[in-house]
Amino acid sequence: MPTNPSAALQVIADHVERYHEQIGDLVPHYQSTDQADMINALVEAERALRHAARAVRKAAKTAGTAH
Repeated sequence: MPTNPSAALQVIADHVERYHEQIGDLVPHYQSTDQADMINALVEAERALRHAARAVRKAAKTAGTAH
């Protein structure tokens, strides 16, 4: 177990947020190619990553108050 679970979770949340941003950056490229299935998949992934980042941040906050 990490020495500071809250800090470890914050780092994970940061990474997930970066992936969320990277996926979002891809959407405009595919909008110009008229690939609706790809756009839908990217938007769905972007949404899931945004929710995951929020959940991990919530867990980090909870871990920080559990000490």
